[in-house]
Amino acid sequence: MICVAISDKDYRKCLTLLQEVDMAEIRLDLTDFDNEIIGLVFTQDIPLIATCRPEKVGLNVQQTRLKKAIESGAKYVDIEIEAPEKQRKELIEYARKKDCKVIISYHNYEETPGMRELFAIADECYKLGADIAKIATMVNSSSDNARIMSLYSVEKPIVALGMGALGKVTRIAAPLFGAEFTFAADDSGKETAPGQIAYSSMKELFEKISNTMNG
Repeated sequence: MICVAISDKDYRKCLTLLQEVDMAEIRLDLTDFDNEIIGLVFTQDIPLIATCRPEKVGLNVQQTRLKKAIESGAKYVDIEIEAPEKQRKELIEYARKKDCKVIISYHNYEETPGMRELFAIADECYKLGADIAKIATMVNSSSDNARIMSLYSVEKPIVALGMGALGKVTRIAAPLFGAEFTFAADDSGKETAPGQIAYSSMKELFEKISNTMNG
């Protein structure tokens, strides 16, 4: 499944887009929606990931927005691997009560760690309470892509992706290797991570792959 990452501050554009896709991630740190709009968006009838990075908004605002999204019907909540223990546990407990799956995510915007470290990071995500581990790292060489894709040998739900131009292939390959979903930009080309492919292009690629495999 293709998950479209949405960061537009105009909630009406967001609602329109949600009618056109099968799944979306709402970046609550970038959209800057208030509680009323969060409530409106997360009652939409498609699987939605609630994500709110604390760098711009702070931990308190992050906590408030994510809880509102969970309360309103988010299917997934994304919590950073480096989140403070107290906050992480509180969000996980709240998510469990609301039948919302927990994604523990690791991002490295500089490089892709070595194989042993990548598998240790995945293991840590599960130990911290992940239903799904998400690992996204910057790709600087083809060998980085190979290490990222090797994470799909983990026999637990995982989304492993490469960032940057060289990592685009991992975004296309991820569902073929067992990822529950992969991420795409909306068709305006507004990326929330380096190397995201536009939704319509990604959809067309998957249709061609499906036709080839089933032809």
